[in-house]
Amino acid sequence: MTVEPQLTPVESAGKPSNTQPQPSSSEERSADNRRATGIIVGVVVVMLLIIGGIVLLALAPESTTAKVRDIFIIVMALESLVLGVAVIVLIIQVATLINLLQNEIKPILDSTNETVNHLRGTTQFLSNNLVEPVMKLNEYLAGLRKLFDFIRPDRR
Repeated sequence: MTVEPQLTPVESAGKPSNTQPQPSSSEERSADNRRATGIIVGVVVVMLLIIGGIVLLALAPESTTAKVRDIFIIVMALESLVLGVAVIVLIIQVATLINLLQNEIKPILDSTNETVNHLRGTTQFLSNNLVEPVMKLNEYLAGLRKLFDFIRPDRR
């Protein structure tokens, strides 16, 4: 008989709870397979309906075919109107995007570029006037230390 250690509230707060089981990869694959099968079946049913409609129209009298043709022409005209409106909306959106890029993004980029150039100059100034003299001082001090170590070898 094994006894599992009891966790204090502080210890249990740091550990994630596993209340919901994670789906396994085989369950995910089977769900994907079912979804793909459903899509394929839907496409096949639509294709069969279209083929059946074409066959029925071919066997129907000429007046029925003319009526269906007229209705189809009207539907296509309405569809072209909707597509025209969609293209106009798309052109307006592209114009708005171009305006945004020119009037808002470009000044931000110019300001950022100016800031980077300013920082580049600042780092160059600090390098020339602060870092190089400190490095030279450290070199001289290291040389003096080696000289004193050479003069007094018993020190270490």
